[in-house]
Amino acid sequence: MKYLLSLLVLTMFCLMPVVLANPALAETHSPGTMIPAPPKLGAKAWILIDAATGSVITSHNSEMRLPPASLTKMMTAYVTTGEIKAGNLKADDSSTVSENAWRTGGSRMFLDPGSSVSVHDLLSGVIIDSGNDASVALAEHVAGSEAAFVGMMNSTASVLGMGNTHFMNSTGLPDPEHYSSARDMALLARAIISQGANSYALYSKKHFSWNGIRQANRNLLLWRDASFDGLKTGHTEAAGYCMVASSHRAGRRLISVIFGASSAHKRTAETEKLMGYGFRFFDTQTYKKAGEILTWSALWKGKERLIAVGLLDDLTLTLPKNENREVETRLKIDGPLEAPISAGTIVGKLDLYDAEQKLGSLPLIALEDGEPGVWWIRWWDSMHLFFYRTVLGWFDEPAIA
Repeated sequence: MKYLLSLLVLTMFCLMPVVLANPALAETHSPGTMIPAPPKLGAKAWILIDAATGSVITSHNSEMRLPPASLTKMMTAYVTTGEIKAGNLKADDSSTVSENAWRTGGSRMFLDPGSSVSVHDLLSGVIIDSGNDASVALAEHVAGSEAAFVGMMNSTASVLGMGNTHFMNSTGLPDPEHYSSARDMALLARAIISQGANSYALYSKKHFSWNGIRQANRNLLLWRDASFDGLKTGHTEAAGYCMVASSHRAGRRLISVIFGASSAHKRTAETEKLMGYGFRFFDTQTYKKAGEILTWSALWKGKERLIAVGLLDDLTLTLPKNENREVETRLKIDGPLEAPISAGTIVGKLDLYDAEQKLGSLPLIALEDGEPGVWWIRWWDSMHLFFYRTVLGWFDEPAIA
Protein backbone atom coordinates (compact mmCIF):
# COMPACT_ATOMS: atom_id res chain seq x y z
CA MET A 1 0.00 0.00 0.00
CA LYS A 2 2.82 2.40 0.90
CA TYR A 3 4.52 1.51 -2.39
CA LEU A 4 1.35 2.35 -4.39
CA LEU A 5 0.88 5.64 -2.55
CA SER A 6 4.49 6.65 -3.18
CA LEU A 7 4.13 5.75 -6.88
CA LEU A 8 0.98 7.89 -7.16
CA VAL A 9 2.66 10.92 -5.57
CA LEU A 10 5.71 10.50 -7.82
CA THR A 11 3.50 10.32 -10.91
CA MET A 12 1.68 13.53 -9.94
CA PHE A 13 4.95 15.43 -9.53
CA CYS A 14 6.20 14.17 -12.89
CA LEU A 15 3.08 15.24 -14.73
CA MET A 16 2.75 18.66 -13.10
CA PRO A 17 5.47 20.39 -15.20
CA VAL A 18 3.81 19.07 -18.37
CA VAL A 19 0.46 20.62 -17.39
CA LEU A 20 2.00 23.93 -16.35
CA ALA A 21 4.08 24.14 -19.52
CA ASN A 22 1.07 23.53 -21.75
CA PRO A 23 -1.50 26.37 -21.57
CA ALA A 24 -4.05 24.31 -23.47
CA LEU A 25 -3.94 21.61 -20.81
CA ALA A 26 -3.90 24.07 -17.91
CA GLU A 27 -6.80 25.98 -19.40
CA THR A 28 -9.11 23.01 -19.13
CA HIS A 29 -9.00 23.41 -15.35
CA SER A 30 -10.47 26.93 -15.58
CA PRO A 31 -14.16 26.61 -16.48
CA GLY A 32 -15.63 29.14 -18.87
CA THR A 33 -12.30 30.33 -20.36
CA MET A 34 -11.70 27.77 -23.12
CA ILE A 35 -13.09 28.86 -26.50
CA PRO A 36 -12.51 26.54 -29.47
CA ALA A 37 -11.41 27.80 -32.85
CA PRO A 38 -14.28 28.95 -35.08
CA PRO A 39 -15.60 26.44 -37.62
CA LYS A 40 -14.08 26.26 -41.10
CA LEU A 41 -16.88 26.29 -43.63
CA GLY A 42 -17.27 24.98 -47.15
CA ALA A 43 -17.84 28.42 -48.72
CA LYS A 44 -15.91 31.27 -50.33
CA ALA A 45 -16.62 33.84 -47.63
CA TRP A 46 -18.60 34.23 -44.43
CA ILE A 47 -19.15 36.40 -41.36
CA LEU A 48 -21.01 36.13 -38.06
CA ILE A 49 -21.93 39.27 -36.10
CA ASP A 50 -23.96 40.23 -33.07
CA ALA A 51 -26.96 42.27 -34.20
CA ALA A 52 -27.02 44.50 -31.11
CA THR A 53 -23.36 45.54 -31.08
CA GLY A 54 -22.25 44.85 -34.65
CA SER A 55 -19.26 42.99 -33.20
CA VAL A 56 -17.69 40.41 -35.51
CA ILE A 57 -17.55 37.00 -33.84
CA THR A 58 -15.80 35.25 -36.72
CA SER A 59 -15.23 35.85 -40.42
CA HIS A 60 -13.38 34.64 -43.50
CA ASN A 61 -12.81 36.69 -46.66
CA SER A 62 -15.56 39.01 -45.41
CA GLU A 63 -14.30 41.97 -47.49
CA MET A 64 -13.99 39.98 -50.73
CA ARG A 65 -16.11 41.32 -53.59
CA LEU A 66 -18.35 38.54 -54.84
CA PRO A 67 -21.58 38.27 -56.86
CA PRO A 68 -24.45 38.42 -54.33
CA ALA A 69 -27.14 36.87 -56.56
CA SER A 70 -30.61 37.35 -55.02
CA LEU A 71 -29.19 38.70 -51.77
CA THR A 72 -29.42 41.90 -53.82
CA LYS A 73 -33.17 41.86 -53.22
CA MET A 74 -32.56 42.71 -49.56
CA MET A 75 -31.48 46.16 -50.72
CA THR A 76 -34.44 46.36 -53.13
CA ALA A 77 -36.78 45.71 -50.20
CA TYR A 78 -34.85 47.97 -47.80
CA VAL A 79 -34.99 50.97 -50.12
CA THR A 80 -38.72 50.40 -50.69
CA THR A 81 -39.60 50.07 -47.02
CA GLY A 82 -37.49 53.15 -46.33
CA GLU A 83 -39.60 55.08 -48.84
CA ILE A 84 -42.74 53.83 -47.07
CA LYS A 85 -41.40 54.97 -43.68
CA ALA A 86 -40.53 58.35 -45.17
CA GLY A 87 -44.11 58.75 -46.40
CA ASN A 88 -43.18 58.80 -50.08
CA LEU A 89 -45.42 55.82 -50.86
CA LYS A 90 -47.82 53.47 -49.10
CA ALA A 91 -47.84 49.71 -48.77
CA ASP A 92 -51.31 49.54 -50.31
CA ASP A 93 -50.40 51.72 -53.31
CA SER A 94 -51.18 50.03 -56.62
CA SER A 95 -48.48 49.45 -59.24
CA THR A 96 -49.03 48.52 -62.89
CA VAL A 97 -46.72 45.72 -64.07
CA SER A 98 -44.76 46.73 -67.16
CA GLU A 99 -43.87 44.38 -70.00
CA ASN A 100 -40.23 45.01 -69.11
CA ALA A 101 -40.79 43.63 -65.61
CA TRP A 102 -42.83 40.71 -66.95
CA ARG A 103 -40.06 39.70 -69.38
CA THR A 104 -37.33 39.64 -66.71
CA GLY A 105 -35.83 36.15 -66.57
CA GLY A 106 -34.93 33.93 -63.65
CA SER A 107 -37.01 33.28 -60.54
CA ARG A 108 -40.49 34.75 -60.75
CA MET A 109 -43.53 35.87 -58.79
CA PHE A 110 -45.53 35.12 -62.00
CA LEU A 111 -46.90 38.61 -62.55
CA ASP A 112 -49.11 39.37 -65.53
CA PRO A 113 -48.19 42.35 -67.74
CA GLY A 114 -50.57 45.25 -67.30
CA SER A 115 -51.96 43.92 -64.01
CA SER A 116 -52.25 46.07 -60.87
CA VAL A 117 -50.37 44.83 -57.82
CA SER A 118 -49.97 46.48 -54.42
CA VAL A 119 -46.55 47.49 -53.13
CA HIS A 120 -47.01 45.08 -50.21
CA ASP A 121 -47.66 42.14 -52.54
CA LEU A 122 -44.65 43.07 -54.66
CA LEU A 123 -42.51 43.12 -51.52
CA SER A 124 -43.82 39.64 -50.67
CA GLY A 125 -42.92 38.50 -54.17
CA VAL A 126 -39.41 39.91 -53.79
CA ILE A 127 -38.66 38.60 -50.29
CA ILE A 128 -40.52 35.26 -50.22
CA ASP A 129 -40.64 34.20 -53.89
CA SER A 130 -37.37 35.94 -54.83
CA GLY A 131 -39.18 37.14 -57.93
CA ASN A 132 -37.07 39.04 -60.44
CA ASP A 133 -40.24 40.28 -62.12
CA ALA A 134 -41.46 41.65 -58.79
CA SER A 135 -38.10 43.35 -58.16
CA VAL A 136 -38.18 45.21 -61.46
CA ALA A 137 -41.86 46.13 -61.05
CA LEU A 138 -41.14 47.51 -57.59
CA ALA A 139 -38.09 49.45 -58.79
CA GLU A 140 -40.06 51.02 -61.62
CA HIS A 141 -42.89 51.99 -59.29
CA VAL A 142 -40.61 53.56 -56.68
CA ALA A 143 -38.21 55.43 -58.95
CA GLY A 144 -39.78 55.47 -62.42
CA SER A 145 -37.17 53.15 -63.90
CA GLU A 146 -34.92 50.36 -62.70
CA ALA A 147 -31.83 52.43 -63.55
CA ALA A 148 -32.98 55.29 -61.31
CA PHE A 149 -33.82 52.83 -58.54
CA VAL A 150 -30.34 51.28 -58.78
CA GLY A 151 -28.97 54.76 -58.13
CA MET A 152 -30.99 54.84 -54.92
CA MET A 153 -29.64 51.40 -53.99
CA ASN A 154 -26.03 52.48 -54.43
CA SER A 155 -26.58 55.72 -52.52
CA THR A 156 -28.11 53.76 -49.65
CA ALA A 157 -25.20 51.30 -49.70
CA SER A 158 -22.80 54.24 -49.35
CA VAL A 159 -24.74 55.65 -46.37
CA LEU A 160 -24.65 52.24 -44.66
CA GLY A 161 -20.89 51.99 -45.12
CA MET A 162 -21.05 49.14 -47.64
CA GLY A 163 -17.69 49.95 -49.21
CA ASN A 164 -17.37 46.74 -51.22
CA THR A 165 -20.79 46.87 -52.84
CA HIS A 166 -21.97 48.10 -56.22
CA PHE A 167 -25.35 47.30 -57.76
CA MET A 168 -26.23 47.20 -61.44
CA ASN A 169 -29.80 45.93 -61.11
CA SER A 170 -32.54 45.30 -58.55
CA THR A 171 -32.57 41.52 -58.98
CA GLY A 172 -29.03 40.16 -58.57
CA LEU A 173 -28.87 38.83 -62.13
CA PRO A 174 -25.20 38.44 -63.17
CA ASP A 175 -23.20 41.51 -64.20
CA PRO A 176 -19.41 41.98 -63.90
CA GLU A 177 -19.93 45.29 -62.07
CA HIS A 178 -22.56 43.91 -59.68
CA TYR A 179 -20.90 42.77 -56.45
CA SER A 180 -21.00 42.85 -52.67
CA SER A 181 -19.27 41.24 -49.69
CA ALA A 182 -20.19 39.19 -46.64
CA ARG A 183 -19.47 42.12 -44.33
CA ASP A 184 -21.59 44.50 -46.40
CA MET A 185 -24.54 42.13 -46.47
CA ALA A 186 -24.28 41.80 -42.68
CA LEU A 187 -24.46 45.60 -42.41
CA LEU A 188 -27.53 45.60 -44.65
CA ALA A 189 -29.20 42.83 -42.65
CA ARG A 190 -28.61 44.76 -39.42
CA ALA A 191 -30.16 47.87 -41.00
CA ILE A 192 -33.20 45.89 -42.16
CA ILE A 193 -33.76 44.48 -38.68
CA SER A 194 -33.38 47.94 -37.10
CA GLN A 195 -36.19 49.28 -39.32
CA GLY A 196 -38.63 47.50 -37.02
CA ALA A 197 -40.95 44.51 -36.85
CA ASN A 198 -43.36 45.76 -39.49
CA SER A 199 -40.66 45.95 -42.15
CA TYR A 200 -38.99 42.73 -41.04
CA ALA A 201 -42.04 40.49 -40.71
CA LEU A 202 -42.09 39.31 -44.36
CA TYR A 203 -38.67 37.67 -44.04
CA SER A 204 -40.06 34.93 -41.79
CA LYS A 205 -43.03 34.03 -44.04
CA LYS A 206 -42.76 30.46 -45.34
CA HIS A 207 -45.11 30.71 -48.33
CA PHE A 208 -46.66 33.23 -50.69
CA SER A 209 -49.29 32.65 -53.35
CA TRP A 210 -49.88 34.72 -56.47
CA ASN A 211 -51.78 33.97 -59.67
CA GLY A 212 -52.82 30.65 -58.18
CA ILE A 213 -49.18 29.59 -57.70
CA ARG A 214 -47.96 28.88 -54.16
CA GLN A 215 -44.22 29.18 -53.66
CA ALA A 216 -42.13 28.32 -50.62
CA ASN A 217 -39.45 30.52 -49.08
CA ARG A 218 -36.05 29.10 -50.05
CA ASN A 219 -34.70 29.65 -46.53
CA LEU A 220 -34.91 26.08 -45.21
CA LEU A 221 -33.97 27.22 -41.69
CA LEU A 222 -37.47 28.68 -41.24
CA TRP A 223 -38.73 25.08 -41.07
CA ARG A 224 -35.86 23.62 -39.06
CA ASP A 225 -35.51 26.03 -36.15
CA ALA A 226 -38.08 28.50 -34.79
CA SER A 227 -35.30 30.89 -33.71
CA PHE A 228 -34.58 31.75 -37.36
CA ASP A 229 -36.76 34.51 -38.79
CA GLY A 230 -34.94 35.60 -41.97
CA LEU A 231 -33.45 36.77 -44.14
CA LYS A 232 -32.64 35.80 -47.76
CA THR A 233 -31.05 33.20 -50.01
CA GLY A 234 -29.45 33.60 -53.41
CA HIS A 235 -28.02 31.45 -56.18
CA THR A 236 -26.47 31.85 -59.59
CA GLU A 237 -23.80 29.76 -61.27
CA ALA A 238 -21.25 32.52 -60.69
CA ALA A 239 -22.24 33.23 -57.08
CA GLY A 240 -22.83 29.70 -55.87
CA TYR A 241 -25.30 29.27 -53.02
CA CYS A 242 -25.53 32.25 -50.67
CA MET A 243 -27.49 32.97 -47.51
CA VAL A 244 -28.06 35.78 -45.01
CA ALA A 245 -29.66 34.46 -41.83
CA SER A 246 -30.77 35.86 -38.49
CA SER A 247 -31.51 33.93 -35.32
CA HIS A 248 -32.96 35.22 -32.05
CA ARG A 249 -32.37 33.14 -28.90
CA ALA A 250 -32.73 34.05 -25.23
CA GLY A 251 -32.75 37.77 -25.88
CA ARG A 252 -29.78 37.74 -28.28
CA ARG A 253 -29.77 38.06 -32.05
CA LEU A 254 -26.95 36.96 -34.37
CA ILE A 255 -26.60 37.57 -38.11
CA SER A 256 -24.65 35.27 -40.42
CA VAL A 257 -23.72 35.63 -44.09
CA ILE A 258 -22.38 32.90 -46.37
CA PHE A 259 -21.18 33.39 -49.95
CA GLY A 260 -20.36 30.65 -52.42
CA ALA A 261 -21.46 27.38 -50.83
CA SER A 262 -21.73 24.35 -53.12
CA SER A 263 -25.43 23.57 -52.61
CA ALA A 264 -28.62 24.71 -50.90
CA HIS A 265 -28.12 21.99 -48.28
CA LYS A 266 -24.52 23.10 -47.69
CA ARG A 267 -25.36 26.78 -47.14
CA THR A 268 -28.03 25.74 -44.64
CA ALA A 269 -25.78 23.36 -42.72
CA GLU A 270 -22.90 25.85 -42.63
CA THR A 271 -25.20 28.58 -41.35
CA GLU A 272 -26.28 26.29 -38.51
CA LYS A 273 -22.61 25.69 -37.64
CA LEU A 274 -21.88 29.42 -37.49
CA MET A 275 -24.92 30.21 -35.37
CA GLY A 276 -24.25 27.31 -33.01
CA TYR A 277 -20.70 28.52 -32.44
CA GLY A 278 -21.76 32.10 -31.77
CA PHE A 279 -24.55 31.31 -29.32
CA ARG A 280 -22.58 28.60 -27.51
CA PHE A 281 -19.29 30.38 -26.94
CA PHE A 282 -20.04 34.12 -27.01
CA ASP A 283 -22.24 36.41 -24.98
CA THR A 284 -23.47 39.98 -25.21
CA GLN A 285 -23.72 42.04 -22.04
CA THR A 286 -24.43 45.66 -21.16
CA TYR A 287 -21.82 46.83 -18.65
CA LYS A 288 -22.88 50.48 -18.29
CA LYS A 289 -26.20 52.10 -19.19
CA ALA A 290 -26.64 55.31 -21.16
CA GLY A 291 -27.56 58.27 -18.95
CA GLU A 292 -26.29 56.61 -15.77
CA ILE A 293 -24.19 58.96 -13.60
CA LEU A 294 -20.74 57.37 -13.53
CA THR A 295 -18.94 60.17 -11.71
CA TRP A 296 -19.21 63.79 -10.62
CA SER A 297 -16.44 65.96 -12.01
CA ALA A 298 -15.31 69.36 -10.75
CA LEU A 299 -16.82 72.23 -12.75
CA TRP A 300 -14.69 75.35 -12.82
CA LYS A 301 -16.28 78.81 -13.23
CA GLY A 302 -19.69 77.15 -12.83
CA LYS A 303 -22.84 77.96 -10.95
CA GLU A 304 -22.58 74.45 -9.49
CA ARG A 305 -19.24 73.07 -8.35
CA LEU A 306 -19.82 69.57 -9.76
CA ILE A 307 -21.24 68.22 -13.01
CA ALA A 308 -22.67 64.73 -13.71
CA VAL A 309 -20.74 62.64 -16.24
CA GLY A 310 -21.86 59.46 -18.01
CA LEU A 311 -22.41 57.81 -21.41
CA LEU A 312 -24.56 58.76 -24.38
CA ASP A 313 -24.99 55.09 -25.40
CA ASP A 314 -25.04 51.81 -23.52
CA LEU A 315 -21.64 50.15 -23.22
CA THR A 316 -22.63 46.77 -24.65
CA LEU A 317 -19.99 44.27 -25.72
CA THR A 318 -19.96 40.86 -27.39
CA LEU A 319 -17.17 38.79 -25.87
CA PRO A 320 -16.16 35.14 -25.49
CA LYS A 321 -17.93 33.60 -22.53
CA ASN A 322 -15.70 33.64 -19.46
CA GLU A 323 -16.96 32.97 -15.95
CA ASN A 324 -13.69 34.29 -14.51
CA ARG A 325 -13.72 37.69 -16.23
CA GLU A 326 -13.22 40.57 -13.76
CA VAL A 327 -14.36 43.77 -15.44
CA GLU A 328 -12.92 47.12 -14.37
CA THR A 329 -13.97 50.55 -15.65
CA ARG A 330 -11.41 53.35 -15.91
CA LEU A 331 -12.60 56.93 -16.39
CA LYS A 332 -10.47 59.77 -17.73
CA ILE A 333 -11.61 63.40 -17.76
CA ASP A 334 -10.02 65.64 -20.40
CA GLY A 335 -8.43 68.35 -18.27
CA PRO A 336 -10.40 70.81 -16.10
CA LEU A 337 -14.02 71.24 -17.14
CA GLU A 338 -14.96 74.91 -17.42
CA ALA A 339 -18.45 76.39 -17.59
CA PRO A 340 -20.40 76.85 -19.70
CA ILE A 341 -20.75 73.22 -20.83
CA SER A 342 -23.76 71.86 -22.71
CA ALA A 343 -25.27 68.48 -21.96
CA GLY A 344 -23.86 65.95 -24.43
CA THR A 345 -20.42 67.56 -24.68
CA ILE A 346 -17.63 64.97 -24.76
CA VAL A 347 -15.54 65.45 -21.62
CA GLY A 348 -13.46 62.28 -21.42
CA LYS A 349 -13.36 58.56 -22.02
CA LEU A 350 -14.43 55.34 -20.33
CA ASP A 351 -12.29 52.25 -20.89
CA LEU A 352 -13.37 48.76 -19.89
CA TYR A 353 -10.63 46.32 -18.87
CA ASP A 354 -10.26 42.68 -17.90
CA ALA A 355 -6.97 42.80 -15.97
CA GLU A 356 -4.74 44.62 -18.51
CA GLN A 357 -6.74 43.59 -21.57
CA LYS A 358 -8.79 46.46 -22.95
CA LEU A 359 -12.28 45.25 -23.85
CA GLY A 360 -13.94 48.41 -25.12
CA SER A 361 -14.13 52.18 -24.94
CA LEU A 362 -16.75 54.93 -25.20
CA PRO A 363 -16.61 58.73 -24.85
CA LEU A 364 -17.82 60.27 -21.61
CA ILE A 365 -20.29 63.15 -21.88
CA ALA A 366 -21.71 65.79 -19.59
CA LEU A 367 -25.17 64.59 -18.59
CA GLU A 368 -26.41 68.09 -17.79
CA ASP A 369 -25.78 71.71 -18.68
CA GLY A 370 -23.02 73.37 -16.70
CA GLU A 371 -24.10 76.99 -16.37
CA PRO A 372 -21.56 79.73 -15.63
CA GLY A 373 -21.39 81.14 -12.12
CA VAL A 374 -21.45 84.77 -11.03
CA TRP A 375 -18.56 87.01 -12.04
CA TRP A 376 -16.51 86.65 -8.87
CA ILE A 377 -16.65 82.83 -9.03
CA ARG A 378 -15.45 82.94 -12.65
CA TRP A 379 -12.64 85.37 -11.67
CA TRP A 380 -11.60 83.34 -8.64
CA ASP A 381 -11.51 80.06 -10.60
CA SER A 382 -9.61 81.72 -13.46
CA MET A 383 -6.88 82.77 -11.01
CA HIS A 384 -6.70 79.28 -9.57
CA LEU A 385 -6.55 77.65 -13.02
CA PHE A 386 -3.78 80.04 -14.10
CA PHE A 387 -1.77 79.22 -10.96
CA TYR A 388 -2.27 75.46 -11.27
CA ARG A 389 -1.31 75.43 -14.94
CA THR A 390 1.66 77.81 -14.97
CA VAL A 391 3.17 77.35 -11.51
CA LEU A 392 2.29 73.77 -10.57
CA GLY A 393 1.95 72.34 -14.07
CA TRP A 394 -1.31 70.56 -13.30
CA PHE A 395 -3.81 69.48 -15.95
CA ASP A 396 -1.07 68.41 -18.38
CA GLU A 397 -2.56 64.91 -18.33
CA PRO A 398 -6.22 63.80 -18.25
CA ALA A 399 -7.54 63.41 -14.72
CA ILE A 400 -8.64 60.03 -13.41
CA ALA A 401 -12.22 60.36 -12.18
